[in-house]
Amino acid sequence: MRISYDVKYDVLYLKFADGTPSVTTRHLDEDISLDIDEAGRIAGIEVLSASKHVDLGSLLPVTVEG
Repeated sequence: MRISYDVKYDVLYLKFADGTPSVTTRHLDEDISLDIDEAGRIAGIEVLSASKHVDLGSLLPVTVEG
């Protein structure tokens, strides 16, 4: 699993599978989306306005992009 956080846009992404060529995005609400691979498994989770939803300090180490 890879966790990345974009400070500028406050976006958190949890990536569970590397090299997933095709995913379908399912929006759980306006800030949280799931990327589902062709086999129906969760390939990633995107959290917009992440600092409102997640205690970012508890996820360290985090790769910061931006």
